Amino acid sequence: MTNIETDAAGRPIAYDSAGRPIVADTASTYGERTAVRERTGGGMGWLLALVLIVALVVAAFAFKLVNIDQLTSGSAPKVAVEGGSLPTFKVDTATVDVGTKKTEITTPTVSVGTKTTGIDVPTVSVEKADATKN
Repeated sequence: MTNIETDAAGRPIAYDSAGRPIVADTASTYGERTAVRERTGGGMGWLLALVLIVALVVAAFAFKLVNIDQLTSGSAPKVAVEGGSLPTFKVDTATVDVGTKKTEITTPTVSVGTKTTGIDVPTVSVEKADATKN
């Protein structure tokens, strides 16, 4: 069992991740459970800072503290592409011949014995590429 810190009224005190106490909302108490809400410190600070920075930049241009003059005009680079050629290759590949031949195999029959049945068996022959041909 953990010890729970309470305030003067006996309500539990909760802390946020920074170690600050979270204020209990006594208006939404139900039985012994108390809804708690974290104290927030106004979320308008970042917006005020952004507006101040924009105002300072505008003021710097308005009071001629910043002056930008274009000295030369710019242009996109000119790119020229001239003809070329693709590489050529000579490729010798193996010759593959796929076919069938008659072969006798032994297969079981429904009766107690076996019989020999002829079937077509696939064959593959590969002839290596001739490296001496140029």
